[in-house]
Amino acid sequence: MGDMKATNIILQGLPADIYSLVNHHRVANDLWERVQLLMQGTSLTKQERECKLYDAFDKFTHIKGESLHKYYLRLTQLINDINIYNMKMEQFQVNTKFLNCLPPEWGKFVTDFKLVKDFHTTNFDQLHAYLEQHELHANEVRLLHERNQDPLAFVAKQQMTPPHFNTY
Repeated sequence: MGDMKATNIILQGLPADIYSLVNHHRVANDLWERVQLLMQGTSLTKQERECKLYDAFDKFTHIKGESLHKYYLRLTQLINDINIYNMKMEQFQVNTKFLNCLPPEWGKFVTDFKLVKDFHTTNFDQLHAYLEQHELHANEVRLLHERNQDPLAFVAKQQMTPPHFNTY
């Protein structure tokens, strides 16, 4: 059975509120895992689920090697889950989490953004769009840092290079 067909069968049987959260998952397997996750929550009390979500938000961080887009999607999913329970999460809390958990190569852009934008009015979709324009640069910064991670090794390499003498 094709992926599309399987996806459609799964989608048809969902309650509307859950459907609206997962209908953008085009791959049946991703969709199914997401549905299971949301449905298994029904056995927990609302309070337990809220605690789990706050905890997940608290522990949320960038995974090494993860692209900006993947990072953004994970946070978006978490915020969607938080919104289902009408838990109050302030815009600036989400923005702060989004920016502060980025790896160090984003530092310059994070600072620039904090200087120009209002954290209370900007949403993190705009934040993601802004940072995405600088992803290439951030990756270059990361590669430079990785190459010169050990400053002593870098200095030693510089000293081993023989000076260039002009002989006449």
